[in-house]
Amino acid sequence: METDGPGPGDPDGGTCNGEARGFPADADLTRRKSMKGLELSRAYYEAYGAPMIHEQFPEYEEIIAAALTGSGSECYGYDDEISRDHDFEPGFCLFLPGEEIVDRRTAFQLERAYAKLPRSFQGVERQKLSPVGGARHGVFRLEEWFREKLGVLPEEMSLRDWLRLPSWALAETVNGAVFRDDAGLLTDARNVLLAMPEDIRRKRLAGSLLLMAQSGQYNYRRCLAHGETGAAQLAAAEFTRHTMSAVFWLNRAYQPYYKWSFRALRELPGGEDLARSLEWLLSTGNEPAQAEEKTFAMEGIASEIIDQLQDQGLTEAVCGDLEKHAYSVNDGIRDAEIRNLHILTAE
Repeated sequence: METDGPGPGDPDGGTCNGEARGFPADADLTRRKSMKGLELSRAYYEAYGAPMIHEQFPEYEEIIAAALTGSGSECYGYDDEISRDHDFEPGFCLFLPGEEIVDRRTAFQLERAYAKLPRSFQGVERQKLSPVGGARHGVFRLEEWFREKLGVLPEEMSLRDWLRLPSWALAETVNGAVFRDDAGLLTDARNVLLAMPEDIRRKRLAGSLLLMAQSGQYNYRRCLAHGETGAAQLAAAEFTRHTMSAVFWLNRAYQPYYKWSFRALRELPGGEDLARSLEWLLSTGNEPAQAEEKTFAMEGIASEIIDQLQDQGLTEAVCGDLEKHAYSVNDGIRDAEIRNLHILTAE
């Protein structure tokens, strides 16, 4: 099954034709220069990857999954001109099933065929393999790729696995785009990961809410009372961090690596306004007048979070204390083992 929108060179869909693999020679140079990594990857796959598989591995054409997913800002669509100074290249991922379907010899031949693809595309050069970063593009056994990312296969994840895995690791397995996956090899695994069990969402959300209460509704003011303005700023930062986490869980979304958390937050419903408020908390000092404003702002954010909890039927508490709401969310967990774990188990 082909997914995730139009192909290269055609905003409404389609693929590059054989006349000019990639964009035509007279394509707008500004477009080339500003091409996003995901767009570049799709175009490179359509221009060279798909034909290579069709011509050299026709019997596996409906088995191999092609995508761009994993680490890197381009997998989220967040890359820009600054991102081009490292790990930016035309490339894509080819995912294979087990050796009982695609044997080692065929996998090796596919790796060699991928390595022989053009070194330059749309004015961007393919990079040499980093000795520390590992390969982000190329041929992968899907099971090995997931084990490297998560330590476990999606279909084998236990409730404990769901609790231990950081959100950014889960985000890296469901981001990007799938270019072709006729057999559903990659798509089915991604769908498993996108369907986080509700008890797990509640447990992780409860922990975030408790730490929001601890840092923003309690410790921020106490730190100021002690004259510890640095500690107060750390408390505001902790409140920000756990607020963001709570909002992602409320939206059933995975929070990416911290560098991209604000960018991803702005894409969520109501995220633009919340991001501005949280950025203000981080960038404002702690003089008395500012501290009063920050305290008021944190209570306002807490109130908005409580509204969302109530809208989703996640809490039975009726108050402005996030700690009480945290325990109410936890009390709603159906699995007794998960419910009885420490509320901060997943933090």
